[in-house]
Amino acid sequence: MEIKCYIQASAAISPQQSFEGSYEPQFLPLTERNLLRVQEPGYAGFIPPNSLRRMSRLLKMGLTTALQCLRNANSPVPGAIITGTGRGSLQDTEKFLHDIRTYEETALNPTPFIQSTYNSVNGLIALQQQCTDYNNTFVHRGFSFEHALLDSLLQIQEGAESVLTGGFDEMTIEHFFIKSRIGYWKSVLTQPAEMLASGTPGAIAGEGATFFLIGTNPAAVELKGMQMLYKPDAAQVTESLTQFLVKHGVESEAIDLFVSGRSGDVRFDHFYDIAEGSLPASIAKVHFKQFCGEYDTAAAFGMWTATQELLSGRHKTALLYNHFYGEQHTFILLKQH
Repeated sequence: MEIKCYIQASAAISPQQSFEGSYEPQFLPLTERNLLRVQEPGYAGFIPPNSLRRMSRLLKMGLTTALQCLRNANSPVPGAIITGTGRGSLQDTEKFLHDIRTYEETALNPTPFIQSTYNSVNGLIALQQQCTDYNNTFVHRGFSFEHALLDSLLQIQEGAESVLTGGFDEMTIEHFFIKSRIGYWKSVLTQPAEMLASGTPGAIAGEGATFFLIGTNPAAVELKGMQMLYKPDAAQVTESLTQFLVKHGVESEAIDLFVSGRSGDVRFDHFYDIAEGSLPASIAKVHFKQFCGEYDTAAAFGMWTATQELLSGRHKTALLYNHFYGEQHTFILLKQH
């Protein structure tokens, strides 16, 4: 990148206590199904009560995370708002479809339909912060957050001083059941602490909302670059990782933290073995999906985890590698400034 980009602030609502205070990841116990639910904060300080009662769960999560990110940056109006979501508001979509069947397409409440559109969160952020600049939402399954991040970097290269970038997805019981029928989740109850050694197909489902304020003003963490690969084979992952590090002038020995999207799915975890094999054996590793579960925009939580590790001072250079069921692969390089 010609212009250096920095992560000036971030915020995350996740299954962990990540929204406020110091972040200490924990293995959360599962009792009923392989699903990690977010721990929702109090929304009263962010959303007026008369609006709060009409908003769905995902809208509240997305808007509150974005506002907290802007508060952390002390920057109320970003130069652009760019987000990614794999599914949008599933709760509103399911409610609208159920109403169509129940009321036979008559007397339908339009609110669930309006709120189920993918760009609802972006619109709410723009309205609340009076931001009239560039506003875009990407819906590209496992590449949704990655394209939002790429577009953010392009906007900065073209002159934007700061961009609010985020990823968010929720999980409903109905959607969990549908995806379980096509092998997305582990069929036997598996605890997050045991999922990497489970030796079974499928992942643990998750959800979350994560936002970053990315800009040109120097900050503690620099976003060096990112690269996406679509359906690569093992040789292409190795070759692309080598080229990615060379392009950004970073030796593999200089990386002291590998943030991995390994999910314990035996069908696809071999890609992480390949990436780890290209790095020094002594490198520290964090497998972030043990703490947030698998979902389309889980890479956003992975990048937030890498940022927190760099901010703690324990590491200087972090490489994030994530893929979504073996199809969409991403490298993101972060460095302490």
